[in-house]
Amino acid sequence: MGQRVVITGMGAITSLGVGVAALWEALLAGRSGVARLRRLDAAGCSSQIGAEIVDFDPSRWLPRKELRHMDRFAQFGAVAAQLAMEASGLDLQACDRDRVGVTFGTGIGGMETFVEQFQILLEKGPDRVSPFFVPKMIANMAAGQISILLGARGPNETLVTACASSANAIGDACRLIQRGDADIMVTGGAEAVFTRLTFAGFCAMRALSTRNDEPELASRPFDRGRDGFVLGEGAGMVVLERLDHALARGARVRGEVIGYGMTADAYDVVHPAPNGEGAARAMRAALADAGIPPTAIDYVNAHATSTVAGDREECHALATVFGAHLHHMPVSSTKSMTGHLLGAAGAIELITSALAVETGWLPPTINHMEPDPECALDCVPNAARRAPEARVALSNSFGFGGQNACLVVKRWDG
Repeated sequence: MGQRVVITGMGAITSLGVGVAALWEALLAGRSGVARLRRLDAAGCSSQIGAEIVDFDPSRWLPRKELRHMDRFAQFGAVAAQLAMEASGLDLQACDRDRVGVTFGTGIGGMETFVEQFQILLEKGPDRVSPFFVPKMIANMAAGQISILLGARGPNETLVTACASSANAIGDACRLIQRGDADIMVTGGAEAVFTRLTFAGFCAMRALSTRNDEPELASRPFDRGRDGFVLGEGAGMVVLERLDHALARGARVRGEVIGYGMTADAYDVVHPAPNGEGAARAMRAALADAGIPPTAIDYVNAHATSTVAGDREECHALATVFGAHLHHMPVSSTKSMTGHLLGAAGAIELITSALAVETGWLPPTINHMEPDPECALDCVPNAARRAPEARVALSNSFGFGGQNACLVVKRWDG
């Protein structure tokens, strides 16, 4: 397994607020970040709701000159990275920055820039397209901007595996530290997908909830009345450190990442494999990497997006992997409150899982009104739960294309 990997900093931006404290407070309160769309004109779309971030001023953290060269998704990622670095207490000037790296995940990348510049091309011609179009749009630029801002000169990569992207980025960051290629990795993901083109595409797939009159009730994972997911935007970033490096500087350790597994369904571009077969293999791979049996998992933060098929197949996968233990193991979906952040979801949910085992509080699945017989599990319905015995958590992320990534995080006891 190599070096042990711990979390020493976390940063988050979601519709529930800026910062991990705002996210955690809202999750434990069971507060929804879903509302009628305000920034996006969704006229003519079947869905009119989303988990938008409305009042976000990145200039509080980043130079205005740099912001002009960054798409919204990269701004989210860079600010979340800054927040995570501040929380870690790291002084990078005192570190070997050749051994500080960045891995990043996004599902779609700079879509706002793409749509904006394509409109300029149509209306004003090719000579009016911005010279910053490509550098702002390409998916790897958030990782590039973060490395520039931090002076992180070590490994740098971007993962694009749909809704598994940031979970894969975190898993890869762990591997880099474990095999000795880095001491510190700043890792996670971001997404900014509220453009008319993107939103219309998801509506055309009939993937989104159309519960437009009750936005805060729309995302309802595992509930019998679920009718699709709710799009969200934002970012989650963590600072991962080699254990002995963190201890040597007296860092506050927030949790230890002990397992990572990834698989492919090899089945369909959007539909999960029957009975969640690929997801089950990813969970088993993560448990094997952690060197623990299924019964050692105390809590699962499910991928569960509030789609009929996706939630059902994940429940089948959980039953396959955990058997009778599933009846004693809480499984909640915080997407009921944050919406689905696509490529950033895995990072936000790893942060949530780490906080759950650190604090002994389990976030709820809100809007659970009518149990679905095909989702027979303890979904921590509607209210947070005190669980001081919860020490090890599994975080699931599954993406279009059948790409699955699972992470195991353990409470740090010193």
